[in-house]
Amino acid sequence: MIGIFGGTFDPVHHGHLRIALDALEFLGLEKVHLVPLGQAVHREQPHAKAEQRLEMLQCAVAGQPGLVADDREIRRGGESFMVDTLESLADEFPTQELCLLLGGDAFNGFMRWRSPQRILQLANILVMQRPGYTLPNDPPLRLLVDSRRQDSLRQFATSSNGSIHFQEVTQLDISSSNIRARIADGRNPAYLLPQPVIDYIDSHQLYR
Repeated sequence: MIGIFGGTFDPVHHGHLRIALDALEFLGLEKVHLVPLGQAVHREQPHAKAEQRLEMLQCAVAGQPGLVADDREIRRGGESFMVDTLESLADEFPTQELCLLLGGDAFNGFMRWRSPQRILQLANILVMQRPGYTLPNDPPLRLLVDSRRQDSLRQFATSSNGSIHFQEVTQLDISSSNIRARIADGRNPAYLLPQPVIDYIDSHQLYR
């Protein structure tokens, strides 16, 4: 099974990398593809250019087995939709099951994504939740969870597609927006993100 973890990664930080590694280990995944979006649809556009965010991600995962910086959304161009990304991965890895890794906030808006039912035909969903997370009062989302929830991690890991599992992961209280603000204020972001990413940010004068 291959994990897919999408995001702006603007910049990538230890919070992103730790939960990707958690998922890799919890599920015994072959690898996790970290996919920086090309063009945002439901949020403001990233601050750094797509190529810069990809290069920072490549710096961050270099030497870490199982974590892959995947540029398919950037190469595809245009607005980034996860259903298209999963279609591309399914074509590239036809014998592999896919597992979409989502934070709780992202999953709360899942029914407003493009083609949510098609996404579930292509992949399982692992919701990486914080302690105390609860589903919002969203009847379509609750109905979806009731019909597809798999509480056994072992059984979820062997599902071919369409299952949803909620898993607590290591949550580090780090955000890309806070890192950008620190850098803009001239403060040191050390220990919040990998040093090679800090070096890249410094050399390209990002977020100043």
